[in-house]
Amino acid sequence: RTRPWYADGKRTPGHTWTSVYIDFGTRELVATRARRVLAASGAFEGVVATDVSLRALNDFVGTLEVSPNGIAFIIEQDGNLIASSASPNMRSLPDGGNARLKATDSEHPLLRASYKLVQERLGAPDATALPRVLTFMTDEGDEIHVAFDRIKDNAGLEWITIVAMPTSDFMAGVTENVTRTVLLAAAAVALAILIGFRILAWVASDLRRISEAARKVGDGELDAPVGVQRSDEIGELARSFEAMQERLRTDKLTGLANRDAFLQRLRKRIALASSDRRSTLFGVLFIDLNRFKQVNDRYGHDAGDLALQEIAERLRDNVRAGDLVARYAGDEFVVLLDQVASRDAVGHIRRQIEEVLRQPLTAIESEGTEPISVGGAIGEALYPADGSDAESLLKSADRAMYVHKFAERSEHSDLPD
Repeated sequence: RTRPWYADGKRTPGHTWTSVYIDFGTRELVATRARRVLAASGAFEGVVATDVSLRALNDFVGTLEVSPNGIAFIIEQDGNLIASSASPNMRSLPDGGNARLKATDSEHPLLRASYKLVQERLGAPDATALPRVLTFMTDEGDEIHVAFDRIKDNAGLEWITIVAMPTSDFMAGVTENVTRTVLLAAAAVALAILIGFRILAWVASDLRRISEAARKVGDGELDAPVGVQRSDEIGELARSFEAMQERLRTDKLTGLANRDAFLQRLRKRIALASSDRRSTLFGVLFIDLNRFKQVNDRYGHDAGDLALQEIAERLRDNVRAGDLVARYAGDEFVVLLDQVASRDAVGHIRRQIEEVLRQPLTAIESEGTEPISVGGAIGEALYPADGSDAESLLKSADRAMYVHKFAERSEHSDLPD
């Protein structure tokens, strides 16, 4: 992965912007915003990015009626045009393609002159004191007022908005008037700032939601909702991010929830029960397959994978809609029984699942006449009697599982250690 946005996103702690470029497919100006995603441990997981088309921004600036002969435009730090109210923001090539257009190469004389003045001022020692209003005289003797400001965000975006207005547009033949000049300058500054706020709000609104969801994923909250419903590139980014969340929550082999997703759901259920005394009891089952190692050793790891997939499907089919089945590790599975009436109800469900696990496997063809069956030992724990947090509940269920396993070994000598 050597794309600039990927390298920038991986290197930068927060959000980062690429320079504006021309999209090959749409031939429109585009900027890419990227952010790295970290696992709960802090390890680097990947980079999420979205291409933001700037066509709507150029259309918005193009609708601005600055004054009969005035102009508003936006440029990057290197002088490349992003949007303009009175001139193209790209130039056409002989082969029919487009190329970036610098303000110095624009065919609009007021745009060129205004940019030249702003460029000189940005190089001055007091260039940080923005917004600024400047005045200059054209070769034809027209007085021009120029207001400019920087648009910056915390992801590295830094554009410059410039508004230029001839005094004659507003003075209408009246001699120079100080009050009107001040009002004209204030209007130009206000318009420049308004354009800046409009750009930042337009770009950052839904990206902020995606950023917050990415932060929560980094903190281990894998089911944090994105809540972005759009049909453009940002909407596509949101859907891609939700798909990534689903992959982070899911065990790749079995399609069940993985260990992290189970622990997160269990902790939320404990928090709900702690805050609401009316909340019903719930239980946890810890399942360890009995003869899975024999299947792996005799038939190979591919057969072992098939066995795990079939067991996962059986577990999923034999719990209730509100329960959660997860692959905990290797040949261990866990089940969250969301609402139970009593410990006897948990025990009843445990015995049902034990019976389901005893049934012969159908995904593996036996080498002999005797069908292949793995079975499993299952331990149970009830909240809050057996534990007040996720770790203690699982330990209680794990200990109960070993009690059942040793009891079965006493009755069936063929069970492995």
